[in-house]
Amino acid sequence: MPEYGRSVQNMVDHALTIEDREERQRCADTIVNIMGGMFPQLRDVEDFRHKLWDHLAIMSDFKLDIDYPVEIVRKESLEVRPDRIPYSPNKIRYRHYGCFVQDLIKIAVDYPEGEEKNVLIRYIANHMKKDYINWNKDGVEDQKILDDLCELSEGKIRLSAEDYHLVEQRVLIPRRRQGTNNNQKRKY
Repeated sequence: MPEYGRSVQNMVDHALTIEDREERQRCADTIVNIMGGMFPQLRDVEDFRHKLWDHLAIMSDFKLDIDYPVEIVRKESLEVRPDRIPYSPNKIRYRHYGCFVQDLIKIAVDYPEGEEKNVLIRYIANHMKKDYINWNKDGVEDQKILDDLCELSEGKIRLSAEDYHLVEQRVLIPRRRQGTNNNQKRKY
């Protein structure tokens, strides 16, 4: 465990060579006290001492034969691999828009005709433009976004750039604040 350093690992290795069980127990107690002294800010943590004993067991590769004052972690539980997380079965046609936009488009297609549907489509198209600019940074023509919207809706939402103007997305560059340069001379 690199957080304790080579000297603590050398102490653990030395404890493994001690023949007398009582001497080995005293050595292990001393090592745990030294390990605890290395991180005094963690002494208020509820199971801090328990973790130290677990770390001692891990550092000795579970070969240190002593009477542990707490139930230590088992070697088998450290080697258990988590279950594999399967990939999503959703096929994303344009990865820069993401699955969320595809789901929104499906909702917009099924939405009843009216002003609310038009507002929803406008929000989706503006969001698509923002996603595209985050992905490409060079900018994009509104017609490209509207064509992608048409394709993702399987032709059910058809818009033209003349009738449907999207919000201009600007890349904001933060201005430098005055007085933050350390090289500037201060006036007192």
